[in-house]
Amino acid sequence: MPYPYVLLSAAVSLDGCLDDTGPERLLLSSPADFDRVDEVRAASDAILIGAGTIRADNPRLLVNSEKRRAARVAAGRPEYPLKVAVSASGDLDPTANFWHTGGDKILCTTDRGAARASALGITQHATVVPLGPHLNWPDLLEHLHDTRGVRRLMVEGGGTIHTQLLQQELADELHLVLAPLLVGDPKAPRLFGPGTYQTGRLRLLETRRIEDVVLTRYVPTAPGTGARVTPADRHWLALACDLAAQCPPSDTAFSVGAVVVAADGTELARGHSREGGDPVVHAEEAALAKITPSDPRLPTATIYSSLEPCAHRASRPHPCARLILTSGIRRVVTAWREPDTFVQSADGTGTLTAQGAQVLVLPQYEERAKAPNGHLVG
Repeated sequence: MPYPYVLLSAAVSLDGCLDDTGPERLLLSSPADFDRVDEVRAASDAILIGAGTIRADNPRLLVNSEKRRAARVAAGRPEYPLKVAVSASGDLDPTANFWHTGGDKILCTTDRGAARASALGITQHATVVPLGPHLNWPDLLEHLHDTRGVRRLMVEGGGTIHTQLLQQELADELHLVLAPLLVGDPKAPRLFGPGTYQTGRLRLLETRRIEDVVLTRYVPTAPGTGARVTPADRHWLALACDLAAQCPPSDTAFSVGAVVVAADGTELARGHSREGGDPVVHAEEAALAKITPSDPRLPTATIYSSLEPCAHRASRPHPCARLILTSGIRRVVTAWREPDTFVQSADGTGTLTAQGAQVLVLPQYEERAKAPNGHLVG
């Protein structure tokens, strides 16, 4: 199911704490960074926090800049992003700032929590959404995407929610601000808890100094396994679509991009159609040619292609689906099934799956994959 793009946002001390144990909230960000956060909020469709953050910080969770709010309205969006609270118990203070500031608000909770929230009067200020006997993140994200129209979700805490979303491989991006402070209290709340996280290293997108704090932006890199789609799968497929846009244009062949990624998230190779001046080379072919055939990582790797790998071609002895199978790769993620523009009843997926490969199509990237091929498909 499509989910929103989930962005985790947090600031921590040098020893990884979100706060200290004093009665007042520990301010970790600088004024300039608070303004950056305001900008990220303004670009989001919804902002989500957990019950613990509401109780501990009593935040308003607003876009403070009038200019940014006006820009949202001018773009046909609500003045404020949707505010989303998450609480299994529904036991929240109805006088908290969260319920009385900004625009629309919802509380995602359990069936039992919905009854508790109603008894407390929270239904007077927010829409209460019961999601069953237990809170389930995939169901919650699916509700936000399908029912609320949320495409970009900013998550501002707390640590338990950040931990759960990362451990369940539901976070697309992490914005982490490191503040020049040491808390040192073993009882202080920390950003991430113990447990099993994704394998491999996260990819660093950006490092930026903002006054006396440092912003780092990361995305996960490890592909999913089998039919399970992870945020990393979406990132790599988006890169393949970007590579397709680099292809020299052609009236007789599609523009396609491809990336081969090891199970630990290491990029093994990338390629695009007509790369290196070869007028007939295909993207998957170009990428695979850069990898030693005996590389032991290939059997557990994933290949991402903006267009379904071809099953038939006249320009080379072997189509890309066959090259992929010969390489040992058995997981393929693509954005777009090959149309009949050049080959009737093209079915690279059939060739691959018949030999035990897993093929996943993520249709939300189809338009992006088609963009450099508009002159061929209309």
